[in-house]
Amino acid sequence: MVAEHLTALLSLAWLLWIALVGVGLVLERRSPTATLAWLLALLFMPYFGFLVYLLFGPRRLRRRRRRYSRARARLIQSTDHLPPGSIPPGFPDAGLERQLARLLERLGQGASVPATGVTVLDSGDACFQAIETTITAATHHAHLEYYMWQPDRVGTRLRDLLVEKARAGVQVRLLLDPIGSDRTPDRFLQPLRDAGGEMAWFNPISLRRLRPNQVNFRAHRKIVVCDGQVGFTGGINISEDHSVIHRGPNAWRDTHLRIEGTPVHRLQFIFLEDWYFATDRAPFEPEFFPRFPDPPAGPWLQIVESGPDNNRPPYFVPTEALNVALINAALRGVEVSILAPRRSDSRLVSAAARSYYDELISAGVVIYEYGPPMLHAKLLVADERIAAVGSANFDNRSLALNFEAMAVIYDAGLATRLADSFAADLRLARRYVKPGRRATLGQRLGEATARLLSPLL
Repeated sequence: MVAEHLTALLSLAWLLWIALVGVGLVLERRSPTATLAWLLALLFMPYFGFLVYLLFGPRRLRRRRRRYSRARARLIQSTDHLPPGSIPPGFPDAGLERQLARLLERLGQGASVPATGVTVLDSGDACFQAIETTITAATHHAHLEYYMWQPDRVGTRLRDLLVEKARAGVQVRLLLDPIGSDRTPDRFLQPLRDAGGEMAWFNPISLRRLRPNQVNFRAHRKIVVCDGQVGFTGGINISEDHSVIHRGPNAWRDTHLRIEGTPVHRLQFIFLEDWYFATDRAPFEPEFFPRFPDPPAGPWLQIVESGPDNNRPPYFVPTEALNVALINAALRGVEVSILAPRRSDSRLVSAAARSYYDELISAGVVIYEYGPPMLHAKLLVADERIAAVGSANFDNRSLALNFEAMAVIYDAGLATRLADSFAADLRLARRYVKPGRRATLGQRLGEATARLLSPLL
């Protein structure tokens, strides 16, 4: 009798806990699909679901005054930020560009500003060489933020260069994500600290004091800023995986940007925000935001950041809204082409992605699968007028959970250059064809199950 009462009491407590968590999930106002996915996981996987929810479920994140007013005021003053909704003189005189720029500004992003120069880097080796050259020329500071930094030959070479610059008196700050850089031990980074450089971990994980959100919220950005004048962003991590020199034909395909001029201020501010979050301190002196002479009529860029601290909200695992947007674009006659990796570094992600393909193809979307090698680039081109390059994947995790950075480019020349790069990749890819009855039951069931989990990926 006692055992029966205890069982009933535990069952009641469990149902009460599910109800409380359910109320919390509803109040977070996620998508209905994501909310139902979590509730079902908690209901049908009682113990495992509870553990997964504690690690990955809650979306609250205290940024410890991350967006404090003094930092933003300094950025606004340094970059001659325009009032939201205003269009600067010289901006491309076209409706689509102006609408997008105004939309992003009203969502709290920086203004679109002209760059002195923008270089597209289509390979890891070209990217690493450009970064090393820029750091070598730095005289005041070198700031680097990466999701993945591997202690391989590429990572060691760049670390040694940072050590050399720190010894020469250049301020070096390195911010890494402990999940993406889990193979990088502290002893690998100690020479940088010994040389006077600074290093910090973003949202570190402690098994002794494991708290919700420590695993969930990751800094997926790839940012380099030197002397506040030259910056880099895109999809390339510090790893031999991106290097043809070290990996040959197996090197990952990716895209990165080297940016000069005023847009670098926005990259600088994003880095300093993250540095402040990790260390509770950050330099915001004027020399970190140097003023530029009147720039030539260069490409216009708008640096966009996203993260779970922003209440206004690629592996290809689209949200329902994005999926509908792609379908609607195809149905109204827009040529929509998607290039996705044939096999990503996660089988679950690959299966979830393919679960969306058939309905997209039925609407007229053309899908190509690239690789091997791995396709890691995050690139969008619209009408060869607007392009976007950065770190954000086309999935729920990048859109809602990770801290990401993208460069939106309003320049026909650069957009055409990136469209040509996309076309070159298509020639190395295979067009996806609906398997129809050729798909096995196991394949269909696996993809359908992965799709149910896509809001959690």
